[in-house]
Amino acid sequence: MSLEKAAPEVQLAVDLIYLLESNDLGPEVVLAALEIVKNDYETKLSRKKHQTTSPLSNV
Repeated sequence: MSLEKAAPEVQLAVDLIYLLESNDLGPEVVLAALEIVKNDYETKLSRKKHQTTSPLSNV
């Protein structure tokens, strides 16, 4: 399967791996940075879900 036909998350993962490896960072730094990014996107997702289920949507 070519990368162009891969799922968007696979394409992004490949791009991120390339970016991280290009910067020659240690695995500890990479994992710490990814944890920060993960937490940020989990917060964004939580806020989005909260907005979708706000009390005003029931009126």
